[in-house]
Parts: sequence; C-alpha cells; structure tokens
Amino acid sequence: MNEKYETIVVGTDGSKSSLLAVTRAAKIAAAFDAKLIIGCAYYESEEEASKTLRQDSVTILGDSTAQKNLASASEAAREAGATNVETAVRPGTPVEALMAIVNSNDADLLVVGNRGINSLTGRLLGSVPADVARQSDCDVMIVHTVS
Repeated sequence: MNEKYETIVVGTDGSKSSLLAVTRAAKIAAAFDAKLIIGCAYYESEEEASKTLRQDSVTILGDSTAQKNLASASEAAREAGATNVETAVRPGTPVEALMAIVNSNDADLLVVGNRGINSLTGRLLGSVPADVARQSDCDVMIVHTVS
C-alpha cells in the first residue's frame, strides 16, 4: 500500500459545486506532487440521456460541452496549485465514466462532490458519490460541496 497519492481523479460536470471538488482535489494533488486527472462524462444522444433515472447530475450532451467543462476545470485546478493536470472524457453515466477513468489510470484517489447523496432520489436510486464509493477499488473522498 502506497502512503502517497500519485494519481488523483476528480469528476466535473461544469457546475459550481463540482468545481469546488476540483479545487480540493487540485490542492491535494499539489501537496502530494501527484498527477490530477479531471474527468467528465457525456451522453452521446438525447435517447441515452433520457434512459438515466438520475436527476442529481447535470446532463451533458456531446463531447464538445464536456471539453468546455474540462477547460474551465483545468484552469481552476492550476489556480489551486496543481501542476500536472490531465483531462479525460468518457461517454456514459457519471459513475460509469469516473470508474473507467479511475481504472484505466490506476488512480489511488477519487474525489467527488456530495451532490445528490442526501436527496430522496439519491437515497432511493443511489447517487454519484455513493455509487462510486461502493464501486471503487481506490480511496474515495467525498467533498462537501452542497449543503
């Protein structure tokens, strides 16, 4: 077990709350001199997006919106002190995308915001933070981004 985080993944959907999680992850990455990978999920079509029962995350249609979100998140991460910043875009639900990014990069920490975790829908259907915490093989930090 490594005592130092070397690869940290954080998810963003472009929302203000997700940028708080990005900033926290960037500060941790700076402290550990770790690589920070900012991930964003997107749906390839309206049909794919409508299949999801979740309303706790922003629905991102298409790769170009995801890329815009990643550009502003990268800027925020660098402002917070992260120097080694990469981005990753994956189609699918936020949980599927984050798990794919974590696994393909052998990340040792996943940082997510807490949006949806305390909502009724989140308790009934699951939320992005709760689901990634259950599925992840690496440490998961849930940042308090929404009251």
